[in-house]
Amino acid sequence: MTDTAFDPNERYKVGKIISKYDLQEFHAELPDRWLGEGRDAQSLRDLADELNVAILRKAMESANLEPLDGEVENTYRLLTEEEVSSGMRTAKRNQLEREGIDVESVEDDFVTHQAIYTYLTDVLDVSKQDQENRDPIEKHSERINRLRSRTEAVANNSIDSLVADGDLEVVDPEISVNIQVYCHQCNRQYPLSSLLAQRGCDCTN
Repeated sequence: MTDTAFDPNERYKVGKIISKYDLQEFHAELPDRWLGEGRDAQSLRDLADELNVAILRKAMESANLEPLDGEVENTYRLLTEEEVSSGMRTAKRNQLEREGIDVESVEDDFVTHQAIYTYLTDVLDVSKQDQENRDPIEKHSERINRLRSRTEAVANNSIDSLVADGDLEVVDPEISVNIQVYCHQCNRQYPLSSLLAQRGCDCTN
């Protein structure tokens, strides 16, 4: 039931890590975050840091820890930033080990900005240069489809969780999100994909 946009390519480290830590939403948002679609564009280093912080958060939560606001980010800083003293880094690593976290394994899972770039360009086929020259309708259509896929995936995960917990009874559910556009001029409703494909409604064509 999950859209193919949420199936990371596990032949690449970024895809493997996204699947391992159940971070498919990051996978879906990655192109928009880099290109700045509907938000400020983020650098490859910022994206790598965000993914690594998410990895660390998942590892801490799996160890039944409940990190406070900013605690995961500070822990990541202590583990990775060069200006942190070796003594502070060792103390933090030892603390995490005592709390049941395999720090070495988590650090091995951290990704670089180059790994993010390779995943964007080789797997997701995203190019900033190509984006500047793309047809606006094609560009926005792709963005909307990614958002629709993300909505379907979030709904799918929620239903699976409710069913597993016994709070919802449904057999083999299938999630589908359809976007319709209504034109008051011609009093007709169009699937968004059709409206974009024909570049307008009947009363304008």
